Amino acid sequence: MNISQAYGPGKLGLSFELFPPKTPQGITNLFQHVTRLIEFRPSFITCTYGAGGSTQELTLEIVARVHREFQLPVATHLTCVGRTVDELRTYLRNALSLNVNNVVALRGDPPRGDTTFRPIPGGLRYANELVSLVRGEFPEFGIAVAGYPEKHQEAPSMDVDLANLKRKVDAGADCVVTQLFYDNDDFFHFRDRCHTLGIHVPIIPGLLPVTNFAQIKRITSLCGAHLPNKFVADLEAAGESADDQFKIGVDFATRQTQELVTAGVPGIHFYVLNRSEAAAEVLGNVDLTTHSL
Repeated sequence: MNISQAYGPGKLGLSFELFPPKTPQGITNLFQHVTRLIEFRPSFITCTYGAGGSTQELTLEIVARVHREFQLPVATHLTCVGRTVDELRTYLRNALSLNVNNVVALRGDPPRGDTTFRPIPGGLRYANELVSLVRGEFPEFGIAVAGYPEKHQEAPSMDVDLANLKRKVDAGADCVVTQLFYDNDDFFHFRDRCHTLGIHVPIIPGLLPVTNFAQIKRITSLCGAHLPNKFVADLEAAGESADDQFKIGVDFATRQTQELVTAGVPGIHFYVLNRSEAAAEVLGNVDLTTHSL
């Protein structure tokens, strides 16, 4: 199934994002959590690369196994980092041979220690170039791209960032999945600006339920997402209690998800950090029948 088929009238596309574990036991644990997440009948599952474009082959192995064991559409992340165009073509052919026929097309982060992204000789510089490659030479792939409700950290302005997003969509992307955010008004404002610019593919909110305050502070510092003051105060009041932090995070994510679903978003993409507990609890709390069709 192409990613675009997850969204449309009468549908609420649900997806989960995994990352490649570092150990065999980590992979065993991951698939235990995937088994739990499958109970919510997701439209597809994605898997990231490791830092600097590492773990690409493991990423492909994981999504191919998810497809094989659960007969579920899957998407592999694909970046411009560290690969020539010919190597990207080889990766895409390998993906197709494993029935992995969707990609999340990204420029990718600069290698550790670098402050700016530099393409390798024979490689690509921008995500829209990657989308063009996939759409032009591998039209059977579904393509998702990233959007940033609070602006990509490297973009000099929101206008520039949105212009970059439009280039990716115009190159052939089927949908936009957003970076995590914690204020739905940021998402709605972003979506409205996209529509004004002529971006009319499905725009999918990406959500990360908070289960650990220290962890989410690190993550948001890296991606530039803002945590609302009241939410921060509640998490601080929980102190070192892991159970209290988890409950506060799940309650917040439940309210956030319910508001988005009720407002009629085409889908929800959960960054699950290879766990199932928080997303499962949120989805158990949310009334998906309120989706505005």
